[in-house]
Amino acid sequence: MRQKANTQVRLKARPTGIPQPEHFEIVQAALPDLRTGQFLVRNEYLSVEPAMRGWVSAAANYSDPVGIGEVMRSFAAGEVVASRHPKFAEGEKVMGLLGWQEYAVSDGRDITRKVKETDLPLSLSLGVLGLNGVTAYFGLLDVGRPRPGDTVVVSTAAGAVGSAVGQIAKIAGCRTVGIAGGPLKTKLCLEAFGYHAAIDYKAADQLDHALSVACPAGVDIYFDNTAGPISDGVLRQLAVKACVVICGTASVASWAPAPMGPRVERHLLVKRASMAGFIVFDYQHRYEQAITRLAAWVRQGRLRYREDIQDGIAACPDAIAGLYRGENLGKRLIRLPS
Repeated sequence: MRQKANTQVRLKARPTGIPQPEHFEIVQAALPDLRTGQFLVRNEYLSVEPAMRGWVSAAANYSDPVGIGEVMRSFAAGEVVASRHPKFAEGEKVMGLLGWQEYAVSDGRDITRKVKETDLPLSLSLGVLGLNGVTAYFGLLDVGRPRPGDTVVVSTAAGAVGSAVGQIAKIAGCRTVGIAGGPLKTKLCLEAFGYHAAIDYKAADQLDHALSVACPAGVDIYFDNTAGPISDGVLRQLAVKACVVICGTASVASWAPAPMGPRVERHLLVKRASMAGFIVFDYQHRYEQAITRLAAWVRQGRLRYREDIQDGIAACPDAIAGLYRGENLGKRLIRLPS
């Protein structure tokens, strides 16, 4: 198989906040000939992550920013269609940082893993069996360290990470409370993902009161995907010896300058609580351990998922902004034609 042209989405301009369509451009590029030690992947699904906002920001982050004119960094899953690499054979499915493009040439260093779960949809390797599920798994179990009977509160509870956190907490014997925006998402928390209680922060006149009703004994673990006013409210409800897992800051449009808000020190001191930041890439050496368990839970029907799939690479430029507008119900993916 030889594909001469490759459609790519490149970063056109540096955004100061949430990237918008005008910050990207769709271009046609020629594919280079494969050298020894390289292989060609035809991407089938492109991932859309809230973290991609940080990847294009000029502000300090845990990874170098995507350069102007470069293919937008993203995880993607697809099939090896040509290979001059001894460890990657034609027909194998792979997932990795292959970018927003139809085809990717790789030497293996940007591959996260070969997809072994051939009985399950490939798209799951970018969601509940990918970075989202692994983030939920390690963030809750390794950082949060739940105990049976704990009350676990999750923000963006209907999202790709949050929904997995709630279900894993339930598997661990915890009581789960989800915070989401709008009646549709709170209904999804209860009916699809099995939360014991769900709070619509957009409708709650007094978030503190809603939290105190849902968590009468306080919050033992808070899985924080948002920062901002929602997290301020949860901190006031922490139980003694509580743990706050900081996974994301979705409510903060820009960190330049950093927003000011209530101070956390008194909450942590009085409740003898802990707060820890968490980056899933620190756990890459243990991904297979997590994915093995996550896949078993999916097969058993104990771990449910939702996908928000858009078709065609033309959907990419507005896809990140759409996440922050709250449009998606489930893991957002771009599906490319075969």
